[in-house]
Amino acid sequence: MKRTLEQTIEQGQEGKKQEMNTLILGIGNPILTDDGVGIKIAHKLKEGNPELEVLETSEAGITLLDLIVGCDKLIIIDSIKTEKGELGDLYKLELEDLKPSKDFSSSHGIGIATAFELGKELGYKMPKHISIYAVGIKDNSTFGEDCTQEVKAKIPFITLQIIKEERL
Repeated sequence: MKRTLEQTIEQGQEGKKQEMNTLILGIGNPILTDDGVGIKIAHKLKEGNPELEVLETSEAGITLLDLIVGCDKLIIIDSIKTEKGELGDLYKLELEDLKPSKDFSSSHGIGIATAFELGKELGYKMPKHISIYAVGIKDNSTFGEDCTQEVKAKIPFITLQIIKEERL
């Protein structure tokens, strides 16, 4: 369920006690091989538990505010290229690990940490609990809807790790 910023503000202003809601956000480009791994894992989580609220996006930075404002718990799943990590390694990051920046030179515009800071500054109801998972990848530039074999083989295991860690 996509919420607009206006709907979220209205809900918060009504003063209703709301139950904790969790959003799983799979991020990536589904036609750039390994870059779509976050979306594929989010789909696996939804297959295992249809009650979960799962969204997929290829957006980043400030455009994520439209998707995440109003949820209490946010689980982000994305890809990452590292020099020393193994393909399919799962990294759990905290928002504090992603330092906000005033530098807008990223290809994604502003980073997620900066977007969160901006959301707070604007008075939006931002998630209180945030988990960020990044999966080590090899190829995020070749056109293709499937992940490389090394990453694809680890998707079921990574999905189980996230289920255990987040108690989904």
